[in-house]
Amino acid sequence: MTNLLLAFAAEGEELVEFGHGGQLQEWAWLILVAPFIAYVLILAYGKKLKYEGGEIAVAMMAFVFGYGLLLWLDTIRNHTVFEKAIEIGRIGDGMVLEWGWVVDGLSSMMYFVVGTVGLLVFIYALGYMKGERRNTFFYASFSLFAGAMLVLVASANLAQLIVGWELVGVASYLLIGHYWEDKANSSAGMKAFFTNKVADVGLIIGALALSVSVGSFRIKDILDVATHQGDALGAPFFGSTVAVAGALLLFFGAMGKSAQFPLHIWLPDAMAGPTPVSALMHAATMVTAGIYLMARMFPLYQEMATAARPIMIAVGAATLFLTGLIALVQDDIKKVLAYSTVSQLGYMMVAIAAGGYTAALFHLFTHAFFKALLFLGAGSVIHGVHSNNMSDMGGLRKYMPRTFWTFIIGSGALAGIIPLAGFFSKDEILGTLDYGGYTAVLWIAIAGAFVTAFYMTRAVALTFFGEYKGHGHPHESEGLMTVPLMVLAFFSIVAGFVNMPGFKFGESIVLRYTGFTEWLATRDFSPLGDHHPESLEWSLALYGTIAAVGGIALGWMFFGKDAETQEARDRVSIPVLYPLLRAKYYLDDVALALVGVIKGPAARFVDWTNTYVFDTIVNSFGFAAGWLGKFVYNVADQGVIDGVFNGSAGIASAAGGWLRKIQTGKIQQYAGALVVGAVALVVGFVLFNIN
Repeated sequence: MTNLLLAFAAEGEELVEFGHGGQLQEWAWLILVAPFIAYVLILAYGKKLKYEGGEIAVAMMAFVFGYGLLLWLDTIRNHTVFEKAIEIGRIGDGMVLEWGWVVDGLSSMMYFVVGTVGLLVFIYALGYMKGERRNTFFYASFSLFAGAMLVLVASANLAQLIVGWELVGVASYLLIGHYWEDKANSSAGMKAFFTNKVADVGLIIGALALSVSVGSFRIKDILDVATHQGDALGAPFFGSTVAVAGALLLFFGAMGKSAQFPLHIWLPDAMAGPTPVSALMHAATMVTAGIYLMARMFPLYQEMATAARPIMIAVGAATLFLTGLIALVQDDIKKVLAYSTVSQLGYMMVAIAAGGYTAALFHLFTHAFFKALLFLGAGSVIHGVHSNNMSDMGGLRKYMPRTFWTFIIGSGALAGIIPLAGFFSKDEILGTLDYGGYTAVLWIAIAGAFVTAFYMTRAVALTFFGEYKGHGHPHESEGLMTVPLMVLAFFSIVAGFVNMPGFKFGESIVLRYTGFTEWLATRDFSPLGDHHPESLEWSLALYGTIAAVGGIALGWMFFGKDAETQEARDRVSIPVLYPLLRAKYYLDDVALALVGVIKGPAARFVDWTNTYVFDTIVNSFGFAAGWLGKFVYNVADQGVIDGVFNGSAGIASAAGGWLRKIQTGKIQQYAGALVVGAVALVVGFVLFNIN
């Protein structure tokens, strides 16, 4: 059946299968194609349906969730590692282009996360997008967005991964600029697209460098060479080795998608899109793609590209702390959460660079639930008060109790409050940094936890406490929106327990469960060599908890008390620092200036090239075509072809005139002519026979 589905492949295709698995893994390609089928169906029939195609999108995500859950449960039980690929083309003699899918601990976890969060966000969107414009196109693009991420996650080779990577970028451009009538929204879509394109250059060059050196696009083949210290990746390459240079180029690509400093500038602007887009983008798709890529290629960074890791740690540390600070001065509630996402991605990047494969992905796992919860909660607030700005809010806990309590749970999980999910995953990152000897980065991460708790307390206080200072009548959202909030709140509470290190008392360890570590290590390269704490490291947990509680206490001290206006209530302003934060470190200005410097000369060069090169070539062809047309008409057509036909017509006309003279209608003349002709024939035959 798989071969029938993939009939587009070249004749004589080679089907390659690795590992072990059953029918469940054989048919896993269905979760890749389902969103694209939904995309087509929504465009074809969406406008005829009640929710303008949302029903099809939800049904598709329900299928992805169900299948992803089955794959994850099978991986947990049987430690399945399965890979299948079908050849669709070749480059030269050895480089094979393949389409395929991989089922292992890493991909199964991502199938589950994308399916679970995606389904809840899609259900939420049915309520949130009701009455909005272009809903059919929105649900089609939303399905394409989810499908692109699944193609990326399922990739068994770097070529397919790049296809999924770029599809994610295209879909995000469509969704961020959904309300394109406002120029700021269309500009935000372009900013996200072009910033990522800059980073994608690194991804593509790095993928080509590694693949061409190894002679294969397959990730498995590249990592096989890396883990065996193969000469192919140890060859010199621009002052380094192929392994290190390729790894750094891949990391540069990941910096764009996962919004690492300073390429994070596109992500806050991406809040221009509908809130369900923000939730899915920040929780389970797009921004997690860079972390996923680093995790998929983790053995390369552990074995042959160790020189790349200090750079990754430095970038990640700057991201987690500096971008978190910007959240302190934001008025738009979605932008507070956006900078929070950037900061948490910094935590993940630091962890994976420090050798914490499990720590990074465990935080990705828990973060998906509480960040989706926070964004959907923010969307519920926006839906209720018709404003994104916290200066138009206040006191909403009285009007929106379900939104309030679920938002509190999400904020606590993000701040790392025990026993919520974020506490366990963030503590594992701190343990990884401590084990690796990254003391300075460890304290930056703890300081980042304080900042996180502080700005989330500010957001909660300004939004839900005090008196309402907006316009209109705030109201709780309908069940389609609040039920997903409650489900995500449940996951934000329990998700941390899937990888809970033991609480050690004396020589005994109690309440220990690290199943997530075991499931995630189900790969061809197990064990992956990352650090897993045997028990909860009380000192680090205490430092992290003190930082979080201190941030909450200080935040409540400053923002808990109400005031006449929200502006008066938001009273904290540190000289020099806060103006710098409001200017976002002037990085946007630098980027715009850089674009301006490049744009002018580039535009003039393109205009000159168009006018004097391309126009000259086109005009030359036009002149030549005109001259040739005149020649063909005047000489060939009029002089030769028409002359031949006109001459033939003249000869035929003259012959006809002569023949008309002998057509008199007199029988005597015809009889005489017959006799003369007969005599002439007889004479001719006689003369011929004599000769």
